[in-house]
Amino acid sequence: MNKYKREFLTAIPKTDLHVHLDGSLRIPTLIELANDQKIKLPSYTEEGLRELVFKEQYADLVEFLLGFQLTAAVMQTSESLERVAYEFALDNFAEGVRYVEPRFAPQQHSNASISVEDVIASVDRGLQKAKKEINSRKEIAGGDEPKFEYGIICCALRMFNREFPGSYRRLIDMHQHMPKEDLYGLAALDLVQTMIYVRNEMGVPIVGFDLAGAEMGYPAGDHKKAYDLAHKNFFNKTVHAGEAYGPESIFQAITDCHADRIGHGTHIFDDSMVGLPNKDERLKYVKELWQYVADSRITVEVCLTSNLQTMPKLKSIKNHPVAEMLDKRLSFTFCTDNRLVSNTTMTDELELAVNNLSIPPRKLKDLIIYGFKRSFFSEDYLAKRRYVRDVINYYESVEAKYGITES
Repeated sequence: MNKYKREFLTAIPKTDLHVHLDGSLRIPTLIELANDQKIKLPSYTEEGLRELVFKEQYADLVEFLLGFQLTAAVMQTSESLERVAYEFALDNFAEGVRYVEPRFAPQQHSNASISVEDVIASVDRGLQKAKKEINSRKEIAGGDEPKFEYGIICCALRMFNREFPGSYRRLIDMHQHMPKEDLYGLAALDLVQTMIYVRNEMGVPIVGFDLAGAEMGYPAGDHKKAYDLAHKNFFNKTVHAGEAYGPESIFQAITDCHADRIGHGTHIFDDSMVGLPNKDERLKYVKELWQYVADSRITVEVCLTSNLQTMPKLKSIKNHPVAEMLDKRLSFTFCTDNRLVSNTTMTDELELAVNNLSIPPRKLKDLIIYGFKRSFFSEDYLAKRRYVRDVINYYESVEAKYGITES
């Protein structure tokens, strides 16, 4: 295995294309906001919250998602949303992340005092404030290092109930007799309509649409109308798929949701999860699926730590399908999923990968740069190419500094 110094992995410019804002708070901020807003927490110390809520290992995805109830509860005001987004950007830049695409479900954070539009605008203000501070640094303003950039991804949820905060409760009250799958689809469609307005009329860099939440039993097809509308309005599309369900979920993401990227995609090669009667049919289905994903350069957003936490059967990184993704030359990029809930950083994710997989310098560089190339960059294509070139130049200067050779 190739070993790299942690200092090198921290210094290289990185992306995080799959990271939930409401899963990436600072714990002291969570505690302070909870105290200010009179919100009850299981503990009011960092040690207590890490023991009871934000664990090293979770029983399953359902337990993993419980922590989001606490974080979402304190993110119900414009001020708290702006603060969380601002700190999030600073924390990323502090470990060398130059481009982020934080995602969140705006409808979870809206209430009688703050609209969905204002939720998105508040997050943007926090990110924009951090971006201006970061990019005013001498080394960046002078062109020696690449700028810090971001794009916002808005998430719809596969399912929700009255316990969810925000406008979901109002939707349930307004449409009590509507079938649940239609209600979920209506909420997603309403979100995309809001995204169109906020991007086009308010100038907020919303770059993509996502579908998150419990995967099994809540098919992506329920949200087809929302994805069709997003597609027709030139939003990029990503879908949580193949995390808690099998290859057929990834197939739905591609065929029903026009997915440009796949969130997690962990079970893409698992024929045992395909609902076909015999082994040969299942193997054929899986092969045709991954070959289509590879040929179309649909990028998989790989979240190693998160997968190990929510899928105990993996046991170690050596059982993760990322090694097969490498062998089959799929397009993928490493991501954190959540900085707090998964207790990780992009540097941690890269260190986990390079210490357990065969990733020589040239391949590592390709994986990192491909994150920038497959980002949903908000500016025009030529600006994106210039930005990627700046990143490559800086990456190579860091390689030279640490004596990394690609041969």
